[in-house]
Amino acid sequence: MRIIATEEHFVSPAFIDGPARAFKDVLQKQSFLGPKLLEQLGDVGTNRIAEMDAAGIDVQLISLNNPGVEQLEVAEAVATAQETNDFLAPALKAHPSRFFGLAAVPIQAPDAAAKELELRVKQHGFRGAIVNGHSRGRYLDDQFFSPFLACAESLDVPIYLHPTMPQKSVMDALYGGFPMPLNFLLAGPAWGWHIETAIHVIRMVLGGVFDRHPKLQIVVGHLGEGLPFMQPRLERSLPTALTKLQRPFGAYLRENIHYTLGSFNFPAAFLDLLLEVGVERILFSADYPYGSMAEGRAFLDQMPVTTAGKESIAFRNAERLFKL
Repeated sequence: MRIIATEEHFVSPAFIDGPARAFKDVLQKQSFLGPKLLEQLGDVGTNRIAEMDAAGIDVQLISLNNPGVEQLEVAEAVATAQETNDFLAPALKAHPSRFFGLAAVPIQAPDAAAKELELRVKQHGFRGAIVNGHSRGRYLDDQFFSPFLACAESLDVPIYLHPTMPQKSVMDALYGGFPMPLNFLLAGPAWGWHIETAIHVIRMVLGGVFDRHPKLQIVVGHLGEGLPFMQPRLERSLPTALTKLQRPFGAYLRENIHYTLGSFNFPAAFLDLLLEVGVERILFSADYPYGSMAEGRAFLDQMPVTTAGKESIAFRNAERLFKL
């Protein structure tokens, strides 16, 4: 059975020494795991493939690591997106059966983002875009981003909506008052990242993004960032008579959103996702190098689904969505 991992990360030298320098400094201070993570993130060649082989992973869909380019000034975002995509493109060409890529895009400049996405898809074989959450408090429901969203829809490629830290005002109000690293973890990977991403998707639905762009597909990780659990409540509390949308709220979560496992190998949460959206909307991922590919593969093997369902999650859904 082919295994395609769909949320796997990398960094380029210019990115990690520039916009992500603070992230690099944090990792370097973590003497046990930090240097190893930096090494894994920076490798898009034989070492990564060897780790994939050891875990039984056939393909990685690779994207630029958080914090991405979304919080930068426009000129720096444009330059950094181009540099990171230029860094990844040769690896995709060198290993066409093992690596596929998602393009970093400067969404602060929607026309430039559309141009970068079109270039990478048509000329370098990228399979979509990575967007790391809001851009300085601006979410994708804002019609400002319409040129970029229209481009993705026209190209028929998905956008992976990855978590990012909430805006500073939100962090101060909701997550402040605790010592580090508790403050960071609460606002980030323990809770805030996932709530932030779920709210982003909710805003896109309520803002009519999928009515304006009905073929647009968004991918979110971590078993749906809490959305599947709240889907019945959202649909009951936000009827079409109130939202004025063309479809019931839950229809957008089942028809315009795909969901990856991330490193959330949690049986109960997986079952909830399966029951709410169906097996055709779920994609395997390991969240490399933060999550274990071997543990992700073991979780896949033990899923309480049919063989056909397991194949859908392992590779068929990704093949269809990303045209692999």
